[in-house]
Amino acid sequence: MSSDLPAQIRASLQGQGLPTPSLAWIRGAMPNRNPQPPLQVLVATVKTRLLAADLTTPGLLEPAAAFPANISNPETKETKLSQEIPVQILDIENLSKSKWEQVEEIEAIARGEQTRGREVIRLPTTNEDDENANGVASEGAPPPATARTAAINANIANAAAAARNATHRLVLQDCRGQKVHGLELRRVDRLGVGIACIGEKIVLKRGATVARGVVLLEPTMCAVLGGKVDAWHRAWVDGRLERLKEAVGADVRG
Repeated sequence: MSSDLPAQIRASLQGQGLPTPSLAWIRGAMPNRNPQPPLQVLVATVKTRLLAADLTTPGLLEPAAAFPANISNPETKETKLSQEIPVQILDIENLSKSKWEQVEEIEAIARGEQTRGREVIRLPTTNEDDENANGVASEGAPPPATARTAAINANIANAAAAARNATHRLVLQDCRGQKVHGLELRRVDRLGVGIACIGEKIVLKRGATVARGVVLLEPTMCAVLGGKVDAWHRAWVDGRLERLKEAVGADVRG
């Protein structure tokens, strides 16, 4: 392995606005092949592994790329981040819908009545579609599958519109394991339930505002990089309905 390959990969990742991993971590993330693939392939491989990694992994990032120790202090009215800080999403919540509305939405998805994000789960087939599929055309009926396609497109459009009009609260974690809430001050398109993934990486930019211990998120002050930690995301999705039901029950009891 060329001794300057890890440095070249790191420089390329920096140029893409990604968190800067240590040279030792990059060496471990490179494929064990001789000869090594071209630099472009190596960068893509390391980038994919970086976005799928837990940022708290020892030796992955420099400890300096982290929140100040007192970041969550609610007594601090307002402060600004003095440097870029890479974080990962641990939780995301839609504040524009009640917890009970979210329970009903998840249960509707499970019944096949809605879409999850941009993924079509299942839509019921209308009698009109069945007649068309069997070659029996009713008067004024659309061509086969047209009604089904229109319903799918309408559901996707509704989901996208709902995300655009929502406000989200996130739990963010830095490389030291510190957890801080983030709140959308202005809509960030790539954030949303069913859009963002658990473990997804975000870079909070220098100058981002932290008010009363909460990072205020807006498009100009953060960059959503993508990625996810598969095990975390599966556990979050699988447990979300139960968590919402417990929260609804707690609200009722309270």
